[in-house]
Amino acid sequence: MHRFDFVALGDTVTDEFIQLKDVRIDTNRDPEDKGYKEICFRFGDKVEYESVKIIPAVGNAANAAVAATRLGLKTAFVTDIGGDDLGTKKLDALKANGVDCEYVHVHESMESNHHYVLRYKAERTILIKHWDYPYTLPQNLEPPRWLYFSSVGEHGLPYHHEIARYLKAHPEIKLAFQPGTYQINVGVEAIKDIYEETDIFFCNKEESWRILNNDEKDIVKQLVALRALGPKLAVITDGTNGAYADDGNEVWFMPMYPDVNPPVDRTGAGDAFSSTFTAAVAAGKPINEALSWAPINSMSVVQYIGAQEGLLTRKQLEKYLREASQDYTPKKIG
Repeated sequence: MHRFDFVALGDTVTDEFIQLKDVRIDTNRDPEDKGYKEICFRFGDKVEYESVKIIPAVGNAANAAVAATRLGLKTAFVTDIGGDDLGTKKLDALKANGVDCEYVHVHESMESNHHYVLRYKAERTILIKHWDYPYTLPQNLEPPRWLYFSSVGEHGLPYHHEIARYLKAHPEIKLAFQPGTYQINVGVEAIKDIYEETDIFFCNKEESWRILNNDEKDIVKQLVALRALGPKLAVITDGTNGAYADDGNEVWFMPMYPDVNPPVDRTGAGDAFSSTFTAAVAAGKPINEALSWAPINSMSVVQYIGAQEGLLTRKQLEKYLREASQDYTPKKIG
């Protein structure tokens, strides 16, 4: 018997959401950056804001840990925090959400990661800082059923190889990999061993272009190319256009779940999708059912500020599923 169903690995941060008020959004006129937008306000001036909301213990892996816990999986979190007040509040928040914190490494002489999220309407820009923690797997890490690996800092390359070695030594463990910014930027070759150990891989359409160094518009072709890197199952999300999954035998398409209200904040929508899909598979659901679970949690998350308040329990999610329209159904496309 496994002690944990789901163990998330990655950085955790405190998000400080600053609701902007008097700013201008400009579209970049550079033809090479189509659709690129800029937040503009006067440099050196005092810029009024509307409100601030501080949310501890978030980030890709932290959000996944909370999502899996609410969906009924016994979950632990492997992460590094500082020995400051922010670190204490992160631990308190994780424990309050039912996440086991046995594997959280507290570095007493270091600071905790703290992001500033500049919000304007439903969109946001994030000012990030990841401290150089000495990443390492816990000596007492018991093999779980699933590992869920996501964003870490730029100095974390050796950590990837350590995780890959651990997975090779424990082939019964399944890996879900949702790469963060650094993990995409470092390139496939540098962390090839992680791709080869991956059971479920997640990215959005734009990230797939960066990972594969192309601009292929055919998402089915992108799925095949991602699986060629090693993952057994590849999933690509395309915002309001839906999501796609390919396990080498079948290709599925899933439309988005309609927003019950206009989105408040899109932070964490991708994390909710990926972790919910993984939790569904861990609960024994086939690909098509997992695809029907994931967009519901994404829809719920964007109704709130922050990445965790809107995460659903399994009972709540299944209620949305029962009430879904007939159009909300997975479609086999290959």
